[in-house]
Amino acid sequence: MEELDLARLTPEATPAALAEWHRHHEPGAELEVHGRWFGPVPFTLVAAGAGAAIVDATEGLGLAKWRLRREPTLADLVAPQLRALVVGLNPSVVAAETGVPFAGASNRFWGAALDANLVPADRDPWRAFVESHIGFTDLVKRATPRADSLTRAEYTEGADRLRVIVEWLAPAVICFAGLTGYRRAIDADAAEGAQPSRFGGALAYVMPNPSGANAHASRDALVAHLTAVRELGAT
Repeated sequence: MEELDLARLTPEATPAALAEWHRHHEPGAELEVHGRWFGPVPFTLVAAGAGAAIVDATEGLGLAKWRLRREPTLADLVAPQLRALVVGLNPSVVAAETGVPFAGASNRFWGAALDANLVPADRDPWRAFVESHIGFTDLVKRATPRADSLTRAEYTEGADRLRVIVEWLAPAVICFAGLTGYRRAIDADAAEGAQPSRFGGALAYVMPNPSGANAHASRDALVAHLTAVRELGAT
């Protein structure tokens, strides 16, 4: 079993380290994490964001050890002070299998994000993360073929987890890619565009779901929304 020593990382670097582990292993792989956790958020939330289940935990005398199991989902790509954090409703099965958010063949996110100059390459979240400081996460971590199978409780729990992470890492803007999910999880009366209220201290923006199944949103509209997100993140 691989090991991760928290003494070699700052708390803020831990999510990306866990995402790197997730990236190179298949579902079911296990990782032992040990050391002292000094992060201002519970480690359980960081593990959940990393697409991992805690299958065993030992804590005491300031030291802790967790055994994580990689789940069939996406891992958060997050770090302090991102220019933008893009939030999907939940991973599709294709996205979970490929490790790429919005990976479906008909999903228009990446093409629109390229046209908006938000990301440097097609379907490459790590380049977007490292080169453009764009992060990715999901309201709900459970991968499904369709988002309509998600429950209100999952949305609520996911929004609570996400708010804590945003308060901790302080992205310039958080972009929710899906009005329906935002309404179910956060504000039932929301409209697309910049939101009047911040989310976890960050500017909040809601764009249409870029899925090809969403015929109400044109490609040009998606480009315009992601351009607005890029501009908000640069201010």
